[in-house]
Amino acid sequence: MTAPIKTAARVGVVLGGGALKGLAHIGALRALDEAGIRPDVYAGTSIGAMICAAAAGGRTPAQMAERASRLRRRDLFRINHLGMLIERMASRSIYLEAPLRALCDELVPEGTFEDVDTKLLVTAVDLERAMPVVFGRPGMRDVSMRDAVYASCALPGFFPPGEVNGHSFIDGGTTDNLPVAIAALGVDALIAVDVGMADVPVEAHVSSQGFASIFMRAASMMMHEQQQQVLERWVKPPLLLVRPAVSHIGWFSFSHVDELLQVGYDAMKTALVDFPVMVSAEGGIFPRRQASIVVDRAACTGCGMCVARAPQIMALDRSQKAYPIVEGNVWSPADADFIRCCPENAISLSE
Repeated sequence: MTAPIKTAARVGVVLGGGALKGLAHIGALRALDEAGIRPDVYAGTSIGAMICAAAAGGRTPAQMAERASRLRRRDLFRINHLGMLIERMASRSIYLEAPLRALCDELVPEGTFEDVDTKLLVTAVDLERAMPVVFGRPGMRDVSMRDAVYASCALPGFFPPGEVNGHSFIDGGTTDNLPVAIAALGVDALIAVDVGMADVPVEAHVSSQGFASIFMRAASMMMHEQQQQVLERWVKPPLLLVRPAVSHIGWFSFSHVDELLQVGYDAMKTALVDFPVMVSAEGGIFPRRQASIVVDRAACTGCGMCVARAPQIMALDRSQKAYPIVEGNVWSPADADFIRCCPENAISLSE
């Protein structure tokens, strides 16, 4: 066990959405707990909101890991047979509300946001007013935490919208899957765990895998783009961005619980090496590494996607081949997303 990290800084922890990949958050919280970091703010979306609420309510990582080990498909997914049969296209969801609601009630404490000692923020989207909301902020604190967390987890089409104080809400990841901007208010540093949108890996035959797979693929791309825009504009406070290696695991896979718990723990342990540098910085995203951009000129077609995505970094020469404007740079985990957009995989980073 490593020595505890001592800091007087107010630290916020942000846990993003990612369906069952979010079980990696539990391992990440275990690593934070071992390091002696006690968050002043928890902010989460979807499964990240559920785990944040459980932590703010006093659940330990060990208790959450034990519950995760017993998680079964029936605990979340029971098909809404009657609704789809009778209501057809008017049915609100594929799955019933009751199982997800019961899990929220089990993990999230009773009461409102006023009743927890650690500040808790939960994001959702007001379906009727078409606007994001953050439960736990001033004016949104006298709200049932359980209702708010269910609403944040209510993935459109999969679960019915959540009702909070007479309004209908859906999954907070619809507009902000990693709510770092709102969590940054009033803290000196942030630690954000991204389990859903770090990358969108190549996946063959998605179009033949049914509605749910096609929808989640489209949602992944939309949420990735939204999240990337926020990170590319990030200035302050300093942000430690932790991205566990979970892209190979399915959104709704129940067979990787132990692996998710471990990769979340390992990713946070590795990232915390940079915590002292991050927390003393004025701003920016960490960890940061020196690396150079390498372009395979033979493979480059001159399509210009890299320039369109990162005009401050890439350009086209007279031969219409991409090249880096700077030879070397210090990179954060959020800086090189444009590389993924090269259709020929002609660009890479060399440390």
